[in-house]
Amino acid sequence: MDDLPAVWKATCHVFEKAGVPPLTLEGFRERFELPFVGFYKSHIPDIPIEQLEAWFHEAFSAEQDSVRPLNHAAEFLDYCQKMELRCFVLSAIHPRHFEQHLAQTGFASYFEQTYTGIWDKRDEIHALMERHTLNPEETLYIGDMEHDVETAHHAGIPACAVLTGFKGLEALRQTNPELLVEHLGELRERMVSSQLDPIASMNPSQNHFPIPTVGALIHDHQGRVLMIQTHKWSDKWGIPGGKIKNGETALAALHREIEEETALSIEAIEWVMVQDAIEPPEFYRKAHFLLLNYTCRCTSAEPEVQLNEEAQYYRWVKPCDALNMDLNQPTRTLLEQVIQSPFHPTQEIPH
Repeated sequence: MDDLPAVWKATCHVFEKAGVPPLTLEGFRERFELPFVGFYKSHIPDIPIEQLEAWFHEAFSAEQDSVRPLNHAAEFLDYCQKMELRCFVLSAIHPRHFEQHLAQTGFASYFEQTYTGIWDKRDEIHALMERHTLNPEETLYIGDMEHDVETAHHAGIPACAVLTGFKGLEALRQTNPELLVEHLGELRERMVSSQLDPIASMNPSQNHFPIPTVGALIHDHQGRVLMIQTHKWSDKWGIPGGKIKNGETALAALHREIEEETALSIEAIEWVMVQDAIEPPEFYRKAHFLLLNYTCRCTSAEPEVQLNEEAQYYRWVKPCDALNMDLNQPTRTLLEQVIQSPFHPTQEIPH
């Protein structure tokens, strides 16, 4: 479940009750940790944990309607059920809140057993494995926080870290999960393609050729450019784009990817450059890309951006101001090239 916004708001309520300045969402993602007792001790050491928990659950209950299933969660669980894979839940969430989530989603039938209200998952994982006679070599622990990876390794289980949750790429990377995916849809694809051995699919030797992609610096009619922020590029800002499909021209792929990722139609497409991106450290997994970079312009004078699941935020900014943002390196290289060239539209474009 995507309960990050609800947990953050409930935590802000706790901080307010305790007379402590609240955290921004970015600050919360950076500092929050499990077991959450340690998090509270770092920020509110003088109030009993029982009182903090009471404040939290009071506020979280009011936010329950905002909690939704993560993208691809239903399809992933359905796939596991069809493949007769045994699924369990091990979570710090309060049992009352979890039961409400199950009632909202209808996910209860997917799980053989659920364990909730577990403050430190390392205390329960061994008993869970023994109780259900799970073979560590045939088990995958899926989570979105450092504590999940630590719990998996504590039990000798391979860990799959997912980027659609509480923690960003750098924090999860430092725990050395055996597998790191953008979302559950990617995990399902890897399980299908590797005959239920998703970790083997991460072997770079399986990828014999670079991956051709297209991307564009999109201008609006005021001369601003569109920047988007994504988890898979270490939460840095970049441009929309993606892979070229088999049998698809580069320009067709560019139109399709931009429409899918931003709901924008484009025109005045101009070629800029090609970049080699060989295992870029900002990207969430090892890969070799050939980046075909363009500039273009929105067809609408008043564009309405609608991001899909691949990006989290967007901004329209002047090109020179974009250079002050936390950009991924390929986007910075493209932007600098465009700004230096007299042939590309970095100034205001007349209607």
